[in-house]
Amino acid sequence: MTKLTIDAPLENTTQASKAHVVFLDAETLDLPSLDTKALQQLDANVTLFQQTPKAEIAQRIREADAILVNKVVLNAEDLQQAKQLRYIGVTATGTNNIDLDYCKQAGITVQNVEGYGTDSVAQHALTLTLNLATNFVAYQRDVHNQAWSASSHFSLLNHPVVELAGKHAVIVGHGELGKRVEALFIAMGMKVSIAGRPGKQDDPRPTLASLLPEADVISLHCPLTNDTNKLINADVLSLMKPTAFLINTARGALVDEDALHNALKSKQIGGAGLDVLSVEPPPVDHILLKEPLPNLLITPHNAWIGKGARQKLLDKTVSHLSQFLSESRS
Repeated sequence: MTKLTIDAPLENTTQASKAHVVFLDAETLDLPSLDTKALQQLDANVTLFQQTPKAEIAQRIREADAILVNKVVLNAEDLQQAKQLRYIGVTATGTNNIDLDYCKQAGITVQNVEGYGTDSVAQHALTLTLNLATNFVAYQRDVHNQAWSASSHFSLLNHPVVELAGKHAVIVGHGELGKRVEALFIAMGMKVSIAGRPGKQDDPRPTLASLLPEADVISLHCPLTNDTNKLINADVLSLMKPTAFLINTARGALVDEDALHNALKSKQIGGAGLDVLSVEPPPVDHILLKEPLPNLLITPHNAWIGKGARQKLLDKTVSHLSQFLSESRS
């Protein structure tokens, strides 16, 4: 069995007849924590790089027949340097970091992985919702600051707690993940509505705008497209209840972050739980990180990182690539 190494080719790269596969940001999967047997047994020459700076993309993919990538941006300028390239395997669901128009023109197959993180991401979306509803972080802070120890009675009631049972949740994006979150919300005793797909005039479901005035929780599970870029903007936020929570475990650019900052600071909405931002990792002066906002929870894009989810992602990625290589040889 071939031993996986980082920032260097696998030991079987001397076999010139095999396809050359380059994984540009293997660090994102934390491969040492996973069972890599399928990757080790792949019938190809594989080079793993922990991360790939923009300046090194073109050089690293120049001789590649196939690329594996999570978040490294592959634009037309760099892809044009890879004359042998026929396949890009995205170790994620979203493909917005790939120039799909160029790939279609150049005959490059782009394959993502869907459904690998359903349980992990749905669990995280529910966690953000529950933390906002129970003011969990604030109460934990009170305990650590000895406010409970100084209480005049057995409990603390410093922050409001919302019971989700009977509340109205609106889900945007009703694929496998959206359906799983719907089931969790229903299990909590919530009423759930599914918003029509943004930009699709023939969708018979109600529009997001029509649902917002009665929504207590809005949870985003849609892809980032031209129709969904800054889907949650100042106009949309103005339609929400002052007690409503916004949950985003999809893509950061679905939300106009300046508008959200204003809405949270002015308490125009009740709170927001975000696992994604428009720039990742975010700069230290990011608008939503510059000052503490008690009604904002941010996690570092880790809703998807459950070990089971990452293992499924790796196995599906390798399976897709293995099938493509097999078909291309036949």
